[in-house]
Amino acid sequence: MSMINSLRAAVRTNRRRTTVGRYDAVPAGAESAVVDCAVYQHGKRKGETCSPREAARRVKAAHQLADGAGSFSWIGLHEPTEDEFEGIAQRFGLHPLAVEDAVHAHQRPKVERYDDVLFAVFKTIRYVEHDQLTPTSEVVDTGELMVFAGRDFVITVRHGGHGSLQELRHRLEADADDAGLLAKGPSAVLHAIADHVVDNYLLVAERLQNDVDEIEYGVFSERGARSADVGRVYQLKREVLEFKRAVVPLLRPMQQLSEPLQRLVDPEIQKYFRDVADHLARVTEQVHGFDELLNSLLQANLAQVSVAQNEDMRKITAWAAIFAVPTMITGVYGMNFDYMPELHHEYGYPMVLGAIALICVGMYRGFRRNGWL
Repeated sequence: MSMINSLRAAVRTNRRRTTVGRYDAVPAGAESAVVDCAVYQHGKRKGETCSPREAARRVKAAHQLADGAGSFSWIGLHEPTEDEFEGIAQRFGLHPLAVEDAVHAHQRPKVERYDDVLFAVFKTIRYVEHDQLTPTSEVVDTGELMVFAGRDFVITVRHGGHGSLQELRHRLEADADDAGLLAKGPSAVLHAIADHVVDNYLLVAERLQNDVDEIEYGVFSERGARSADVGRVYQLKREVLEFKRAVVPLLRPMQQLSEPLQRLVDPEIQKYFRDVADHLARVTEQVHGFDELLNSLLQANLAQVSVAQNEDMRKITAWAAIFAVPTMITGVYGMNFDYMPELHHEYGYPMVLGAIALICVGMYRGFRRNGWL
């Protein structure tokens, strides 16, 4: 909490600073979690990778030039600690609540506005390869990605072992010209990250479709409930729910970023956010469909298990009834009385055995005809 309290004081101080004060040096000790840091001007990367302190100095110098209005810095961090992030947060005047969310992670996907800074939280999803779906299979692995987008800076904070933005950054830099997305500033980077995350959602949804189809085939195959394991259905449903928690809350924020009233987003970028929102809506529909289908498959599997158990009980009951006939007859003739009819009949023994056989065969055929055996 000491970090949060100091950040609150720093934010109040930064709000009173002049424009020149915005580019004071970033405190030392805040760079060990930095993955990449660079300055961009008119859509082109200026110089090599630098420290956040140097990036702030370069942006300050660029803004003093006539053609430096489009300069901004992009700082990428991976799982920073409070101490590692404190200097950067103070330097850029990030809101303490957003900083706390970025450091501690485990946040719900959202987009919030703090003065002139947009703070976005994305859940990154990775499909976990597996040879066969089991009741303990991990199907999706989640991470988190936080983005601070100001007027002249972008700060990304990544949590988890996947979801790297290096490839995305290189792709944007390869398209670096006056007409490229980077020329539109931090809001273009925010869009590129959102589009990258949602595209991964689409890929994961396609792979999940195969797992759902496998479960559906198992439930409705000829072997039915005996070939489908309810544990596999339940495990896949849990993984789909985890995917759902990452996708569904993000739909409304993406739609809001495409609305004209969102003045922190470049008007030309807003139409791109509409495309991201459309893709996200498609993924949301797919995830809802997976969830509903798995609910139906779970109910169908449980119903099939119940039917199979009833069939087993009928078979057991039928065989018990058949074996009850010889048991009853032999039990009667097994009583040790001296005066019992037919005890001394010459053909009594084969006649009783024949009667037992005929009755059992008749009962067996009757049970078979009625579907009990």
